[in-house]
Amino acid sequence: MPDLTAAPSVLFVCVHNAGRSQMAAAFLTHLAGDRVEVRSAGSAPADTVNPAVVAAMAEAGIDISTEVPKVLTVEAVQASDVVITMGCGDTCPVFPGKRYLDWRLSDPAGQGVDAVRPIRDEIEKRVRGLIEEIAPEKQP
Repeated sequence: MPDLTAAPSVLFVCVHNAGRSQMAAAFLTHLAGDRVEVRSAGSAPADTVNPAVVAAMAEAGIDISTEVPKVLTVEAVQASDVVITMGCGDTCPVFPGKRYLDWRLSDPAGQGVDAVRPIRDEIEKRVRGLIEEIAPEKQP
């Protein structure tokens, strides 16, 4: 029987875990706090987070400069209630009972901060919608 008191868990996955999934995880952590358990990973992680992504997030008041791309594991998928893919194609493992969403977003790889800003803003909008759906603030 699932633990209904536990916070919902979300895993964001993209290929390099250096841009889109890092931004989404940072926004979800920043906006939902401890109401949601957040993970991010990549099917072929990069060595570092994209510097333009770090700069764009800093403009939004969120510091991801110490984040490190992580490899996607079966355990991370199994431990998550919602798996949101962002262009990882068929490399994401699929398990029954999980909710999968595919967010089609431009890839910020190789882009400057001017190109990253609209991607960042779209991710923030989608994360805010996700929070309303899975972990709305309790009204007094």
